[in-house]
Amino acid sequence: MSQANTYQGHRNSYTELNAVYFWTITIKEWIQLLRSDENKIMIIESLKWLCDKDLVRIYGYVIMPNHIHLLWEQLKMNGKEFPKNSFEKFTSHRFKQKLLIENPCGLEKFSVNASDRNYNFWQRDPLTVLVYSRAMASQKIDYMHFNPLQEHWQLCKMPEAYRFSSASFYENNKDEFGIVTHYMDGF
Repeated sequence: MSQANTYQGHRNSYTELNAVYFWTITIKEWIQLLRSDENKIMIIESLKWLCDKDLVRIYGYVIMPNHIHLLWEQLKMNGKEFPKNSFEKFTSHRFKQKLLIENPCGLEKFSVNASDRNYNFWQRDPLTVLVYSRAMASQKIDYMHFNPLQEHWQLCKMPEAYRFSSASFYENNKDEFGIVTHYMDGF
């Protein structure tokens, strides 16, 4: 395994190019920054750009108020960085811009004392699980799609009714944002 194409995080999990992963990334301190549809659209725009540049393939996703689940494959580096790093940087920049204009006091929740940044929107070390079979991919997709129905969220009554997930793609063959590839095509 080439070190140039591997990310080693504090959890001792790693990602490699051209492998499918279930990836969960959480907003710092579980703050519900993604409650608004406008902020969810920022996530979609970043994912769409990565897909359009053939940097990633997304097999499933759900954007929750304070975290995101993706079943995805990083296909190639974006310059010197992994697509996941590009995603984190882009979305963080957009969140910062929006909060500076709309709610500068809200920006303080994300303030950090770090040598390389003043704000951190994403918790460090997202959960990364290698997905090695169609059965496992199907299980992860079901988990994601039923996430909005959990009792403490109650964001919809049926998985396909939640706009910010791939459930409608799998149930009704509708991909509003044009970012999903069927998981059967990844294995």
